[in-house]
Amino acid sequence: MPGAPNRPPEAAAPPPPPPAAEPPDVKVMRRLVPSHVALLLETWKGGVPPEVAGPFEKAEAAYRAGDYATATSALDQLSIRFAEPRWPSLPEPFQRLRVPIPAPIPPHWDPDHGLPAAEKEERQARRRAEAQLALVEASLRWAGDHGISVDGAEPALTHGRSVLGSDSALAEFYAAIDPLWRQLDPKLPPLRRGGPRAGALPAEGS
Repeated sequence: MPGAPNRPPEAAAPPPPPPAAEPPDVKVMRRLVPSHVALLLETWKGGVPPEVAGPFEKAEAAYRAGDYATATSALDQLSIRFAEPRWPSLPEPFQRLRVPIPAPIPPHWDPDHGLPAAEKEERQARRRAEAQLALVEASLRWAGDHGISVDGAEPALTHGRSVLGSDSALAEFYAAIDPLWRQLDPKLPPLRRGGPRAGALPAEGS
């Protein structure tokens, strides 16, 4: 408009800072403790076969020793074992501990296809948090059925659910949930080992 004073263009809002990297011990704990509960389920009627117990015990020992890279690698092996058809199928939500084997689909069928990288990561982070909530709820139900109590579980779960149902940062969700895993971890009994399942395929490398 003639005569209007020159105005500098408005500066775009700075992008939000990236989320802080989570400590490796916490990332391992969120997989290790629900995996422990999964291996205590009645699913393993004859005890946990050594091919399945081995990766878990390796992960647990590495976690206690502070070797989180080895623990993560062993948990990756365990997630593959959980997905093998020769072993009993885990009930939901513990199936989420299996290595994901997505069905082949055209890329454009993926609802996240074409999203900006930041938005795609946010959606994936939300799904991981939803899986954590389902796992901790199921783990605490199992614990309660076996006489194991966790202080403050219900208020923490209620808060975690409310955070996931809002736009709150996921750090607030994990601040409520992670202490439940820490409490449950030392209260879990050791695995009951068993022999190979009847009709099981030979172990890899045998």
